[in-house]
Amino acid sequence: MNYFYHPELDHSVNQFSFPPAESHHIVKVLRKKAGDKLLITNGQGLLFHAEILEANNKRCMGRVLNSEKKRPKMFDLHMAVAPTKKIDRFQWFLEKATEIGVDRITPLICEHSERRNLPMDRMRRTVEEAMKQSLRTYLPVLEEPKTFAEFLQGEQPILKFIAHCREGEKADLKRRVAADKDVVVLVGPEGDFSEAEVEQAISSGFVPVSLGNSRLRTETAALAACFTVNLINQ
Repeated sequence: MNYFYHPELDHSVNQFSFPPAESHHIVKVLRKKAGDKLLITNGQGLLFHAEILEANNKRCMGRVLNSEKKRPKMFDLHMAVAPTKKIDRFQWFLEKATEIGVDRITPLICEHSERRNLPMDRMRRTVEEAMKQSLRTYLPVLEEPKTFAEFLQGEQPILKFIAHCREGEKADLKRRVAADKDVVVLVGPEGDFSEAEVEQAISSGFVPVSLGNSRLRTETAALAACFTVNLINQ
């Protein structure tokens, strides 16, 4: 079973065409032909059962047979994570977090960040591909990068945590997460959050948390937090 992605599909659409890249993948790579059936999501919870009308590798045409609405999760998981110096490691996090279950991701620019720019088109394609591969119908939102201060100024849920390696009292994340409650978790860069950033987060109501006894890489820590929150919500 394969899912395809078409963000412009909704209940008002009967016939449609795929963009060139997706058309090429469907016709040339998967060798689909006219009359073949497809499952397509718009990334907003709708799953469409469709049929190929014209198998053109530059403009594959189709029509909607029927659709169904998938129930959203009872909680929202927002991961604010500092991009890693090696872009492939951050891309790996995006892929795996999408598969496990994340709803929103904000690249976080911190005092110790070694990477401050991201190829956002490439990163969003990674999230889209991971959504399709994992048969999800809700596309996680990948926000534009924000500085640490900008992020703290935004609206946050009641359950908000900062995972850091500095000394001090920390709660165990799995003991502080509650089922069916929105959550945001901050994960810093390779050099960790600065002391000032940790203090600012605590002053803003973020609870310092531990992800275990081992020192984890940024992408590993972020994925561990993502897994923990989803496990509590099983």
